[in-house]
Amino acid sequence: MLGRRLYSTAARYVTAARPTDGFVGAIGNTPLVRIGSLSRETGCEILGKAEFMNPGGSVKDRAALFVVEDAERRGLIRPGGTIVEGTAGNTGIGLAHVCRAKGYKCVIYMPDTQSREKMDLLRMLGADVRAVPAVAFDNPDNYNHQARRHAEALDNAAWTNQFDNPTNRQAHIETTGPEIWAQTGGRVDGFTCATGTGGTLAGTTRFLKEASDGRVRAFAADPPGSVIYSYIRSGGRTMERGGSSITEGIGQGRITANLQPDIHLVDDALKIPDADTLRMLYRLLDEEGIYLGASSALNVVAAYEMAKALGPGKTVVTILADGAYRYQSRLFSRAWLESKGLADAIPAHLQKYVVLA
Repeated sequence: MLGRRLYSTAARYVTAARPTDGFVGAIGNTPLVRIGSLSRETGCEILGKAEFMNPGGSVKDRAALFVVEDAERRGLIRPGGTIVEGTAGNTGIGLAHVCRAKGYKCVIYMPDTQSREKMDLLRMLGADVRAVPAVAFDNPDNYNHQARRHAEALDNAAWTNQFDNPTNRQAHIETTGPEIWAQTGGRVDGFTCATGTGGTLAGTTRFLKEASDGRVRAFAADPPGSVIYSYIRSGGRTMERGGSSITEGIGQGRITANLQPDIHLVDDALKIPDADTLRMLYRLLDEEGIYLGASSALNVVAAYEMAKALGPGKTVVTILADGAYRYQSRLFSRAWLESKGLADAIPAHLQKYVVLA
């Protein structure tokens, strides 16, 4: 009798899914999480796609798998070869995992401004990490250009070119967008997220617009120092960028090839100050028990603002791109927050989470 009761209880929590085929088979099909406090406050359903639950810990696992398998299909890499990429971190981590699973070597060029946690994790995954000075894209020493030149100098190597390789965007047309549509039963009214490569925003927006016959609204979320907000709000006439941001891996100084085909589908843009991002990051930890990185918190601020703009009764979805584990030595450090002039942005009742010196 007890055994039958236990079996019945367990059955409620176990899906019929079969075991995945290793690391790559576990990528995608992440949960859609209701953010209760913000949903109640706005009268909307605010949902986050829990991409931190991908096996490599971020939304970039999707693009990493797609660009490597695209290189395989095109004959750009053979067994034992080398994948090279320029990345601010998460794509590199996804690539390092995929390369380990598929038997490739991995070389990552990244700006030396990125968090120590991400660099250390890449090295732990066996990647050859080359941290270089952060310079603008039009500088030949930009980390992306250095990655391209390195791949060109090697035999049996592929530069996956995440920023301008449309396979990145395709990953979200084929996976992220359809998952959101299925998980909401097609009852989604708005989608918003930030852009780095532009693949997530462009691909997911493309799918949701087509699936809904244009009904779903799409907003770009942008940090300070990025041109996306200016470009969208001006109808493509200006690309103003001012200030800088504590966020990593988002914001852009140009319109990438991943974003270009679909930027006309983006209905509006929101600029999110760092102080708002940090307050949301700490609020989500306190009220929801969700431990997110800064770019994810920025996305949630954008979803909150979009919900208020659309009005009660709407469903808004955003991307919870990764967790705070990769940034905790900064985001929860009083000294670091003070150095950025952001210590006072954390409300008094949330200061208890600033636990690092």
